[in-house]
Amino acid sequence: MKFWQHLLLKLRDNQNVYILTVIESIGSSPGRKGFKMLVSEDGFIFGSIGGGVMEFSLVEEVKNLLQNGDLKIFLKKQIHQGHKQDGSGMICSGEQTVVFHPLDAQHLPIIEGILDCLQSNTKGAFTLTPSSINFSNEQLADKFEYKITSSLDWFFKEHIGFRSTLYIVGGGHVSVAVSELFVTLGFHVVVFDNREHLNTLELNTSAHQKLIVDFNEITNYIAEGPESYVAIMTNRYTEDKLVLSKLIRNSFAYIGVLGSTAKLNTMWEVLQKEGVTASELDIVHAPIGLPIKSQTPHEIAVSIAAEVVKIKNRNQ
Repeated sequence: MKFWQHLLLKLRDNQNVYILTVIESIGSSPGRKGFKMLVSEDGFIFGSIGGGVMEFSLVEEVKNLLQNGDLKIFLKKQIHQGHKQDGSGMICSGEQTVVFHPLDAQHLPIIEGILDCLQSNTKGAFTLTPSSINFSNEQLADKFEYKITSSLDWFFKEHIGFRSTLYIVGGGHVSVAVSELFVTLGFHVVVFDNREHLNTLELNTSAHQKLIVDFNEITNYIAEGPESYVAIMTNRYTEDKLVLSKLIRNSFAYIGVLGSTAKLNTMWEVLQKEGVTASELDIVHAPIGLPIKSQTPHEIAVSIAAEVVKIKNRNQ
């Protein structure tokens, strides 16, 4: 979001700007597909395409193009294996291809459309070609689509809009920290609680949605599917158990419960007596998060994020 907001401000200021976008990455390339950087004619830089000497060199090249008014669309392959043809000067191995695309005030409607999409939680496709930049309501099956036949025959499409949603059941202190972190990771974040006028819920300015609901009706608010992630962290054992019992037979990419091992062992015993099978309980991440001995809300948020990202990226 911040990338597009900075870009919008520079274009509204009638500045020429270059977007550098990684459209292909192979092996251990430091810049991954979709990484972006903007460089404006006043010297402002935001984002990254992988860092290091490679990034510095490409930024200097772009600054010269902006100063000279030599604005053109082109791409460059960077091979990270020392000094060789198309070499980046880095030795981390791998390759990446970077597109350089100049923009000016005439591109404002495109960037405004992208920000509208992100703010309204809709979806679209950002497209780069050797002659154009575009944004449309096209729905992509994958996060990226691209083809590179030659320096003059290529395209790159990127899904714009939130693909993954984290549903947090419970609006306490840990929920606030988890919301903050997952928004920065590009998740749409929805928080539920059943308490009116809850201070921590009211102070949660990161979540995209905050809803007061009856936990008996929680299934009406959480969509099933491979892009849905659920973190249960209410303020009571009985409500954690209630929510889990309602959701456990639904299909999610991830479901976890916050709590001590002793509390969760008791919950598992009760749920099994109520008819929940051991195999159904096996899919639940409990205690939630990777075991890093986290104690503070922000440490717990890091452990949850690490576990969720590991699962989200396992097939990528």
